[in-house]
Amino acid sequence: MVRKLKFHEKKLLKKVDFINWDVDNNVHEVKVLRKYRIEKREDYTKYNKLSRNIRDLAQKIRDLDEKDGFRAQSTHQLLEKLYSSGLIPTKQNLSLTEKVTASSFCRRRLPYIVVKLRMAQNLKTAITFIEQGHVRVGPEVVTDPAFLVTRSTEDFVTWVDSSKIKQHVLNYNEQRDDFDMVE
Repeated sequence: MVRKLKFHEKKLLKKVDFINWDVDNNVHEVKVLRKYRIEKREDYTKYNKLSRNIRDLAQKIRDLDEKDGFRAQSTHQLLEKLYSSGLIPTKQNLSLTEKVTASSFCRRRLPYIVVKLRMAQNLKTAITFIEQGHVRVGPEVVTDPAFLVTRSTEDFVTWVDSSKIKQHVLNYNEQRDDFDMVE
């Protein structure tokens, strides 16, 4: 017969995953998961793997002969892709790819962009708004907080037309037009 666990023991057991306990020792991973409020650890591992692949690809491009036309073309394509994704600040040189990390991908997630655009005060409320269907990117309503926003679609992040939050913001700013709210 086993004794009943005390409150603090139950709380500790909730935090420990006995299946993947050897993976839980990564303190940096836990910090990133908490900072960007990532619920699925698989998302972080995907971002980590992608960033590692990007750095490896950049290293392979760097290893090519400098006079080779393929090197210049592939460098331009890689930098263009990373810049349009929002993972690097400029398209200047290949050394910027060394700074692409899992956190770079996390900063392109929709909740982070919503906070950056000041549509929400913090990541928790941004995630709530997204999951409840208040935010759209272009014409599409996005309910997945893991949605990655590119530079070109960043300008089209806005409230859904029928959102009560949008109505509240417009009322507060005294910009509400009753004709726009009719559906």
